Amino acid sequence: MSLAAGPAFSQTEETTETTETEQAETTENGLSLGEPVQNGPEIGEQYIAETFGDWGLRCLKTEAETDPCQLWQLLRDNDGNAVAEIAINPLPAQGRAVAGANLIVPLETYLTEQVTIQVDQSKGRQYPFAFCTQIGCVARIGLTAEDIAAYKAGAGAVVRIVPFAAPDQNVILPLSLTGFTAGYNALTGG
Repeated sequence: MSLAAGPAFSQTEETTETTETEQAETTENGLSLGEPVQNGPEIGEQYIAETFGDWGLRCLKTEAETDPCQLWQLLRDNDGNAVAEIAINPLPAQGRAVAGANLIVPLETYLTEQVTIQVDQSKGRQYPFAFCTQIGCVARIGLTAEDIAAYKAGAGAVVRIVPFAAPDQNVILPLSLTGFTAGYNALTGG
């Protein structure tokens, strides 16, 4: 089938009326050249404002002058499949945790095995899951100043989850720390 072929059916004059702009966006053989995409996200949409290595500054478009943002990374398995995501938010300086993180994993995760995050060769820390929604199960993680320092200084990290269907196996997901320091500093203004 040729794209340059004429229309497969005839149109009435009412349906072929177009504006000058639409006519300018169509070639002589009726092919559309497209229309410019609207600039920026609409209110309520998430967008990546900036990237820092493997981390993104993911923001939510609001009517406010400054959109709320979080430091975000999509975690992939060895085959490149998206498996989990982590989003880090700074917290007010009121307690031991200076930042909070939401780690979202697939629904078919064995929840009682919890989730483990290990930076470099450290012992690692285990976190319980708080709840599940349609998009996955969430571990709500408090990060201390020491944790943030380890992420900034670390060469790499891994996240370990256990699938419900295979409780004798571990799924190890690389958590890149490339760009973490620059991204966290941009997020916190530090």
